[in-house]
Amino acid sequence: MRDDSRRPPEIDGAPGGTALIIAVLGLGEAGSLIAADLAAAGATVRGFDPRVAPPAGVIAAAGDADACRGAEVVLSVNSAADALDALRAALPACAPGTVWADLNTATPGLKERLRTEAAGAVEVVDVALMSPVPGKGLRTPMTMSGPAAERLATVLGGYGADVLVLDGPVGTAATRKLLRSVFYKGMAAAVVEALAAARAAGLEEWLRGNIAAELIKADAATLDRLVDGSKKHAVRRREEMAAAAELLTDLGVTPRIATASRDLLADLID
Repeated sequence: MRDDSRRPPEIDGAPGGTALIIAVLGLGEAGSLIAADLAAAGATVRGFDPRVAPPAGVIAAAGDADACRGAEVVLSVNSAADALDALRAALPACAPGTVWADLNTATPGLKERLRTEAAGAVEVVDVALMSPVPGKGLRTPMTMSGPAAERLATVLGGYGADVLVLDGPVGTAATRKLLRSVFYKGMAAAVVEALAAARAAGLEEWLRGNIAAELIKADAATLDRLVDGSKKHAVRRREEMAAAAELLTDLGVTPRIATASRDLLADLID
C-alpha cells in the first residue's frame, strides 16, 4: 500500500526544498479536480484553460507557455483534439528534461506523434485515466508508459496518486485503455439502446430489472460463455439480432448496436 504521509517531492537542487512546480493544461472536470488535489497536497500548481478559471489553490496562468515556464512536470488534460496544439504552444517555455504527461484519451498513434513532435525537448509520458475522475481526483487509477514513466510515477505518487507503470513505449497505456473502452462503452451503448426500445414498448421497468439481475449474477465464467456461445450459436443468434433490429425499427428506435451485433455474428459463422 502507498504511504500517503510521504513528503511531496522537491525540485532537484532547489534551495530550501522548494515545492515542485506542476503545470496543468486544461481545467475541465478532470483537470480541475487533479490540479486542486495536487495544490492541496503541497505542490505549486499553475493552470491554464481559455474557458475555465482555475480552482482554489491553483495559480492562474496567461497561456500554455506561461503555465509551463519553470515547471518540472506538465499535465496535459485538455482533449485529444487540442493535445498537439498545447504541446506546440508550450514547448518553447519548457526546460530540458521537463516531463510532459498526456492524460487525454487518444490513440496510441497520437501519443507517438506527441513524442515525435517533442523531439527530445521534453520527456513525453502516455497516461491513461482508468476510471471517472469525479469522487477520486488525483487518486483516480492511472496507468502510464514511456521512458520517463517511472519518474512521473514517483512525483505523482508522492502526492498520493494511484499509479501503475507499464512496460513499453509511449502508446502502451493508451492501447490498454481503448481496448477496455470497447467493452465498457460498447456495453453502455447496448444498454442505452435496449432501454430506449423498451421505453418505446412500455417495458422499460421490466428490462431494467432484467439487466440489473444479469449484471449482479455475472462471474468469471460469464466471459467464456459469452465468447464461446457467440461462436457456437452464431447462425441462430445472427437471425435473432436481425429480428431484434427489425423490432427496434418498428418501435422508432435506430438499431445501431443491434445491427452491429447481427453483422459481427455473421462474421463468426464458419
